[in-house]
Amino acid sequence: MIPLVVTAGTALSAIGAGLAETRTSLLARRSGLAPCGFAGVTLGYTGRISGIEQHSIPDPLSIYDCRNNRLADMALRQDGFTEAVAQAQAFYGPSRIAVVTGTSTSGILTSEEAYARRDISTGMMPSDFNEEHTQDLFSLPRYVSSILGLSGPLLTVSNACASSSRAFIDAWHWIASGVCDAAVVGGSDSLCGMTLRGFSALSLVSPGPTRPCDAERDGISVGEGAGFVLLERAGVRAIPPMARILGLGAASDGYHMSSPDPAGRGAIAAMRQALDRAGLRPDDIGYINLHGTGSIANDAMEDTAVFSVFGDRTPCSSTKGWTGHTLGASGIIEVIISIQTLETGIIPGCLGITAVDPTFRSHIVTTNEKTEPRAILSNAFGFGGTNCSLVIGAA
Repeated sequence: MIPLVVTAGTALSAIGAGLAETRTSLLARRSGLAPCGFAGVTLGYTGRISGIEQHSIPDPLSIYDCRNNRLADMALRQDGFTEAVAQAQAFYGPSRIAVVTGTSTSGILTSEEAYARRDISTGMMPSDFNEEHTQDLFSLPRYVSSILGLSGPLLTVSNACASSSRAFIDAWHWIASGVCDAAVVGGSDSLCGMTLRGFSALSLVSPGPTRPCDAERDGISVGEGAGFVLLERAGVRAIPPMARILGLGAASDGYHMSSPDPAGRGAIAAMRQALDRAGLRPDDIGYINLHGTGSIANDAMEDTAVFSVFGDRTPCSSTKGWTGHTLGASGIIEVIISIQTLETGIIPGCLGITAVDPTFRSHIVTTNEKTEPRAILSNAFGFGGTNCSLVIGAA
C-alpha cells in the first residue's frame, strides 16, 4: 500500500460531540444509550444525539435539509475539521480533494414524514418534499463537498453497516491511481422509523442496552452518528498526522441477506488481506475493535473469525455499548475511537458484560486496560456479506 495518513478527524455520536467528549466518555466508561422514544417506537434503547432538531443547515444549502445532513453538518463543524480541509484545499486545489462517504439510510426520515403528509386521495407527496437532496444516497457527499467548497470527485458507499469502512478502501484506490490527492472520508447515518421497526421485525433489538459478547446478549441498540477524516499521502504536506492507515481488506461472502456466515469466511479473508497489505503479522496488532453488534449470530461469527486469524492473544472489544450500532457511520466512528485508543494507550473494554460468552475463544476485554497498542484492527460487517477490516497505526 502507498502510505496514507489521517491529518484531521472528528466524530459525533451519543457519547459526545467531537474528539474530547468522545475520549472522556470512553475513559469514564459512560454509555450514551437511553430508552427509545423516537418516531413512535418505544422498544429497546438507542444512541440518540441531542440538538439535531434545533440545528440549521446554512440557508444557501437549505435544499439539503434533513436529519442525516444535519448530523453531517454538526460533525464537520467540530475539532477544526472544516479549517483543516480549507488548508488542504489551499495546497492541493479544490478539484483534487475527493469526498467518499458511507450511509445506509441517508435522509429517509424526511421521506417518512412526507409520506405521512401525502394527499390520501391522489397519493401525491407534499410539494415541499425534495427526495433528490434528502433521501437520495448521493445527497450526503454532495452536501459535504458543497459545505467544504470542494469540487473533486464524489462517491457514496451504501454497503449497510460496512459503508464508511468501505469508503476508506475506495478513497485509497482513488488516491493511489491519481484520481485525487486527498479525500474527505467518513459517513453519516441517522435514526428513522424504517431502521428501528426493521430491526425489531427481525427480532434483533435488545430490550435493554446492547451487551456485545455477553453470554446473555440479546440484540442490538440502534444509534446514529457521523464522522470524517482527511486522508492523504504521507509526507506530501508538512503537517503532523493523527494516525496512519496501514492496511485495508474487503471480502464479500454473500452467505445470506441478513445473517452472517457462521464460519466467518468473508471476515477472515478481510482481516488477512488488511494484514497482508499492512505487511504485518497477527502478533503486531495490539487491539481489535470488533464489529460486535450484540446479536447472537454476529458476535459468535466474529469470535470464530478472530480466533482463526489471531488466536486468543490479541485483546478485543466492541464499543457499540457506548454508541449503539450507528449502521453506515459505525466504521468511521470506530476508526476515530481506534485513533484515540492509540493516543491514550487505553483499550475500551466491552460495556455491560456480566460474563463473556463461554463458547468464545478470542480474548474479550471487559474493563479498560492500559496496553499502548501500536497498531489496531477495526472490523465492520454489513448485511449481504460485505466484510471490511482496517489496520490503523500510531502517528
